[in-house]
Amino acid sequence: MTLKGENMKFLDQAKIYIQSGKGGAGCVSFRREKYIEFGGPDGGNGGKGGDVYFEAAPTLNTLIDFRYQQHFKAQNGQHGQGRNKTGAGGDDCVIRVPVGTQIIDEDKETVLMDLLEPEQRIKFLKGGDGGFGNTHYKSATNQAPRKSTPGWPGQEMAVWLRLKLIADVGLVGLPNAGKSTFLAACSNAKPKIADYPFTTLHPNLGVVRAGEYDYVIADIPGLIEGAHEGQGLGDRFLGHVERTSVLLHIIDCTQDDLVKAYKTIRHELTEYDAGLEDKPEIIVLNKADALGEELSLDQKKTLSDAIGKEVMLMSAVSGQNVKEILYKLGKTVLKEKLGVADDEEGKFEP
Repeated sequence: MTLKGENMKFLDQAKIYIQSGKGGAGCVSFRREKYIEFGGPDGGNGGKGGDVYFEAAPTLNTLIDFRYQQHFKAQNGQHGQGRNKTGAGGDDCVIRVPVGTQIIDEDKETVLMDLLEPEQRIKFLKGGDGGFGNTHYKSATNQAPRKSTPGWPGQEMAVWLRLKLIADVGLVGLPNAGKSTFLAACSNAKPKIADYPFTTLHPNLGVVRAGEYDYVIADIPGLIEGAHEGQGLGDRFLGHVERTSVLLHIIDCTQDDLVKAYKTIRHELTEYDAGLEDKPEIIVLNKADALGEELSLDQKKTLSDAIGKEVMLMSAVSGQNVKEILYKLGKTVLKEKLGVADDEEGKFEP
């Protein structure tokens, strides 16, 4: 059982400015050759401006590159030329973003595009069409037109990029519940935990292997009362567990009021209003080693009776029940994500 990751700066929001290319102008030209006294019009059309595309790149998992480059512009189309030469089209601009990135309007509310699939590529801004050369306007009644049109302008706008991690398991709980310790305990050796600092908070993202399967765990910084309203940046971090298959709710079993601790987090999930409260939930009391077996079992029974749900005991420090919880998470992820039947769960036996 291993946990993999690598250190890098993490950025989950960025504002960028994008512009498609404008079309090239049409050309006014007439055929001029020796012995041909009345050469007709031969002005070519302008080339089309380049489009702007967004592409979901599976190799990216942060928006950090957009801290250093905010302006993206497709190439303009070339002008038309004589001898009926059409101008070359402008090169497209392809902006590569991590899978799970939303393209949001400047108002920071309207979602314009959601890139959920690896290699997904969508045209976002269309380049301007090229203008017509004077050959286009030749007719029986106007055999020497001197008319051409300029190319159509491109489109430009400012958008926000917002990354919502595509994780299978979301860790939630109050501060100091032991979520990061649990993530570290997912490896018998020293785990490599990807450390992504936002401001002064450090969410972690790791890959856990359980049996034959890998799944991704997102450790969200401790939530506090009012998190759904942005207290402690909670609303921003809750966005990262919107797409998880299951929530692992970790509670410190040494605190006085377990029921209040549980209900505080459940309230924040419900008020955030993104379906988080309906996700499958595994409830774990952590730090069982600090209380001893008898007291920790009493705490487990107290919470289970009060909320009417199954509660598991764990000590992330000593490793007690960590493996069992990882396999239970793996089973739940497969059921929710892939629709795996119960008879296939044997592959997750520790």
